[in-house]
Formats: sequence, structure tokens, C-alpha cells
Amino acid sequence: MERQVQDISLHTVKALLILDADGNRLIAKYYDDRFPNLKEQKAFERNLFAKTHKASGEIILLEGLTCVYRSNVELFFYVIGSSHENEIALTQVLNCLYDTCQRFLGKIFDRRTFMDNMDSAFLVVDEIVDGGVICEMDPDVIVQRASIRTEEQTPLGEQTVAQVLQSAKEQFKWSLSK
Repeated sequence: MERQVQDISLHTVKALLILDADGNRLIAKYYDDRFPNLKEQKAFERNLFAKTHKASGEIILLEGLTCVYRSNVELFFYVIGSSHENEIALTQVLNCLYDTCQRFLGKIFDRRTFMDNMDSAFLVVDEIVDGGVICEMDPDVIVQRASIRTEEQTPLGEQTVAQVLQSAKEQFKWSLSK
């Protein structure tokens, strides 16, 4: 009796994009070699934006790729997968990205607010997808992780004297407890 083994694969994403209302790139993370250089990436983004910026749908098949998208007034969020990828999984990634950005930036956020918090947006993208593999789709978990990291990474020059002293006290207590 011969048993067939199915290939086991993780759900993957080919790209995550956030474009402004003019189709300009704010964040673009490509996870494979489909578009190997900036010129090809920008051409794909222009084509994608042209097909979706006035459309009322939320999914499109473009150049053999499944693209799910969502927009608010000034920003367009895209999650790109292969034509064989599960659309529901891609939509969950998209919703997670959008919902997490809402939690960081407020329910109604615009391009300026987004640009002012670009570091948090990159952190959110990196928490959701790592190397194209979907790692996390719970906005609460991502907000928690991102909040911890941003507190830990506050540059010394931006800390108040009280924060520096508090941090020094905590480090001193930790070193004594060892």
C-alpha cells in the first residue's frame, strides 16, 4: 500500500505594500525575486494602483498574483500572494496590518500621521510577516510586542533625566540580584 505524501507548506506572502492616495510607495516589502529591481517593483505598484484605486472590490488577480487590498481616505494597503495562495489567509494578514496600524495611530489616521510613525509601521510589518512567512495575525499580540520594543529602544538622547536614572536603578538592582 503506497501512501501519498502531500507537500506541507506555510502560508506565504510575496509582498506587503502601503501606498498613498497618489500611488506613491510608503512601505514596500518584497519577499521573493519576482520583481528583482526597483524599476520592476515600481511598475508593478503603478499597475496595481491603477487597477484598484477606484475599484470597490477587495481582491484582484494581477500578473498571476493574488492581491488583496483595503484603503482608508489617504492610504492603500496591499497584501500580495501567489495565485495558489489562500485568499482568506491573505485577507487576514491585510486585516491584521490595517487593524494594528489603527491601534498605533488611532481609528482615523492620515498620511501625515502614518509618516510620523513610520518606524512603528515597519515594526508592525516585520512582526506580521518574516521572510514571506506569515508569523502573526493577532493585532493585540503585535501591539504588545511592538510596544515593548519601542520602549526598550528609546534613544538615550530622547530620554528625560528621570528616565535615565530609573533605567540605571533597574539595571543596578538586576546586577545585584545575579
